[in-house]
Parts: sequence; structure tokens; C-alpha cells
Amino acid sequence: MESKRESECPLHGGGVRPAYLVGRRLEQAGASWHLYGSDAPSGPLDVWLIDSEAVATRITTGSGWCLIVKTSDPFAGYDMAESGRVEVALISGETPFAEHLSETVLAVGEERVSGSGRIALEIAFDSGRVRCETWSGDLRLSSK
Repeated sequence: MESKRESECPLHGGGVRPAYLVGRRLEQAGASWHLYGSDAPSGPLDVWLIDSEAVATRITTGSGWCLIVKTSDPFAGYDMAESGRVEVALISGETPFAEHLSETVLAVGEERVSGSGRIALEIAFDSGRVRCETWSGDLRLSSK
């Protein structure tokens, strides 16, 4: 049996156990995007799920290519001069979570890899699921 410590990211730790979301309604969702010149926004870089208990859960990727899940309020966007800017806003249709606003979380599943920590998270709602995963250091979201 793998110990909890072996399944944590060596750089970022284990984060929170997202199972606490089960039974809570998804009231709002926010995200951050990297904007550079006239290029289409990349991202989202981060996603925040704000539940019926007013808890904001941040989902993002770590420098060790792990998937970080922690409680954290959305931060303000910021300018990176010639490297563009990061904008943070509530979402309406920009991520798969927008389809599940006002729905209750039914289940949460995680995938972990020894030595790397969490690499994927799947959140189930009555009308479908959203998969969050790290892919080459980028946050990828998809609906099922």
C-alpha cells in the first residue's frame, strides 16, 4: 500500500482533499487567463469553484506538473509588461464548469502518481462530469 506521503507532490504537498465539495452547490466559478497582445487568451491558468458554503477552491497546476487543489480566494489580475497580463474574472461560458452552475457536487475522484502527486480530478454533477488534469504543465479541463 502506498503511503500518503509518497502520493503527494514533493514541491507542493498534498493540498486539500477535494471530497469536501461533495454535497455542496457550485454557486460561482472564476478563472484566470494569460493575455498577450492580440493573441487568443491561453488557459485558463487557474479555476476557482465557489460553493454554497462560500468556500473558494482553487485548481491549478504546479511547477512539478502536479494538479494543485487548495482553498484560496481568487486573486486580482496583474500586468507582466512585455509578457502580457493575467486577467481574473467570474466565468459564464468559458470553461466546462459554467454548464454546472447551481448544481450540487455528487462525487469527486482523484488520480495520483507516486512521486508526482495529484495529476487529475474529476467532479461529478447530476448533468455530467468535469475532468481537470495537468498536461505538460498546463491545466486542461474537459466535460464528460
